[in-house]
Amino acid sequence: MDFKDLRKVEFWISTALYILVVILLISGADGRVRNENYYYFLNEKVSYSYFSNYLVPELFRFSIIYLSFLAINFCIMPAFLKKQNVVANSFLLAGLFIIGGLIFSICKTYTEAYTLFDYDDLQHAYNRIFFKGYVYSMWSIVIISAYALIKAFVSYLSENKGKNTDEETQMKVDIGFGLGFWFVGLLLWISSNSGIELSVCWTLVIFSAIGIVIYSVYTLLPQNFAKEKPFKVYFWQVFFISVLLAVPLGLISTLFIWRIEMFFIVFLFHMPTQLIISAPLSWYIYKRRLANRTEIRTLKTELGKSDANLSFLQSQINPHFLFNALNTLFGTALQENAERTGEGIQKLGDMMRFMLHENMQDKISLTREVEYLNNYIDLQKLRTSRSADIKIETQIDEQLNNLQITPMLLIPFVENAFKHGISLQQPSHIKITLQTKEKTLYFDVHNSIHLKADNDPEKLKSGIGLENVKQRLTLLYYGKHELIIRESAKEFFIHLTLQLD
Repeated sequence: MDFKDLRKVEFWISTALYILVVILLISGADGRVRNENYYYFLNEKVSYSYFSNYLVPELFRFSIIYLSFLAINFCIMPAFLKKQNVVANSFLLAGLFIIGGLIFSICKTYTEAYTLFDYDDLQHAYNRIFFKGYVYSMWSIVIISAYALIKAFVSYLSENKGKNTDEETQMKVDIGFGLGFWFVGLLLWISSNSGIELSVCWTLVIFSAIGIVIYSVYTLLPQNFAKEKPFKVYFWQVFFISVLLAVPLGLISTLFIWRIEMFFIVFLFHMPTQLIISAPLSWYIYKRRLANRTEIRTLKTELGKSDANLSFLQSQINPHFLFNALNTLFGTALQENAERTGEGIQKLGDMMRFMLHENMQDKISLTREVEYLNNYIDLQKLRTSRSADIKIETQIDEQLNNLQITPMLLIPFVENAFKHGISLQQPSHIKITLQTKEKTLYFDVHNSIHLKADNDPEKLKSGIGLENVKQRLTLLYYGKHELIIRESAKEFFIHLTLQLD
């Protein structure tokens, strides 16, 4: 999808969701949440107004989220990534935080007015409510910014695919996957109304896990495997790295939440995560990729050997040598007045040239396919021309169009007709018709049938060519062809209709 198209999709989806939320609020479809809000007021014996204590605050809250998404996703973050108007956009982002925090806080004073009686004085209550409002504003900006950055990162990977080395690209993909995992988890905690402590703990632990996995897979484990160190050595390395990270992570969480117990909470989540999940996961990923790289190298070696053998065979059986030999025989036949022999050699040479060159292409002109078909039929006529009981009739229109067809698609039907429809001892007949109308090809083959003797090796091979061409038609012309096959005790008929390019 083009980047401009993605921006349009994002805008209309976010707008549609915003309109849907507004409709639900106004219509009262979110009755369960509204009733819970009313219950809290009733329980604290505080007067409640649906309009002022629920509808208007919620409309303001969702409106500021919607506007923040538009501003950050479409203006601020793209400008930051392009390093354009950094100062102005920084002030704009700070303004969103201040205004958003103020609106969220005011809304909370109305939707959570029943909590005012839980504090010793109103000032203390307003301080807590406004603190929560600004924290909510901050997390809204963080989540929207994270979404914009992850989207830009994925877009960068898709645009630069193939420009960087495989390892650099894979590392960026791994980081992107880790950030996506963190982002999904963060949304889960926020949507489940979990405390901010859990979101902070999740963010710090997952970011440290991403760092350990990336460092292990691309630096630590390659060194260990080069020195053939066992898993237990790597495990203790990760243990010491985790201990070193635990201290700054605990301090960051304590300063952010301003609660000393956050240090121990982060430590308790951080250490098991790195030792039980990050270390084994990194080991598994690296071993799996190492095995894949070894397998790829082996396949490339074998493929190189095959290419060398094929080149050797091609050098021994040079097509130009065969064509020169056929030309020599053709000249000799003309000198000896053997016109039929010369004609057969010429047609055989044309067919070999077609099979060596054009048969390797995905599509060829219908004209060349018909030429090959005619050469094959003419050779068969030379073989059967002395028998008066064999009648071969063709009505193949000359192709002056630019239609394209998959090579060797029609010949199996003709080969099947001559293989099973000709007998030098019994009367036989074959009729072949080929016509085109606009971009549609009509192809008919009608032939007699002669049962082969039980000791004939060709008897067991009957029908293999037709099964192969049926599969090719299904794969290459799915929904663009119709194949009808009719068979009786003495006759065989096929009708093929094909839509060409």
